[in-house]
Amino acid sequence: MSLVSVLNVLRRSLQRAESMLTDIAGLNRSVAPALAVHGPSVLPQPAHDETSTPSFLDSIFWMAAPKKRRTIEVNRTRRRATSKLMKVKTNIEPCPECGHLKQKHVLCGYCYAKVRRETGEIRKVIYAMEGKPLNTPAVETVVLYDGETATEVDKDKRIVERPRKRPSWFNLS
Repeated sequence: MSLVSVLNVLRRSLQRAESMLTDIAGLNRSVAPALAVHGPSVLPQPAHDETSTPSFLDSIFWMAAPKKRRTIEVNRTRRRATSKLMKVKTNIEPCPECGHLKQKHVLCGYCYAKVRRETGEIRKVIYAMEGKPLNTPAVETVVLYDGETATEVDKDKRIVERPRKRPSWFNLS
């Protein structure tokens, strides 16, 4: 007989003695005093009975599950709540430059694409001038289009010339 089985027999006999004492005294088991034994090292509690084999379900952490299935009406009401619907936008106006619709105080997407294309072309010219990738320049860059000349203020700046007419959205400043 191993030590664990001896301790289990001892634990069971102490539990039987405790239940017999409560029956003799005529006390309710939930209110009756318990027989206390010092520490779990004296009487180890087995995880499962020795007669039953451990199950794979013993190691699963069980999550909460709903008691009833949600009805279609409840699901649709939750999904189509008024807070989840798109709001009607009343701040839409045509772009003054191109005429496409845009929100007020927001840059037009069509015009933004034009600005990106023009900026990309300017970057290609700068790359061709300097022969290396763009770094933060020590001087300011001035873009000149057809028919424009550099002023006295622009003589110490990096000048990029573009062989086309200045776009209406690209201010001369």
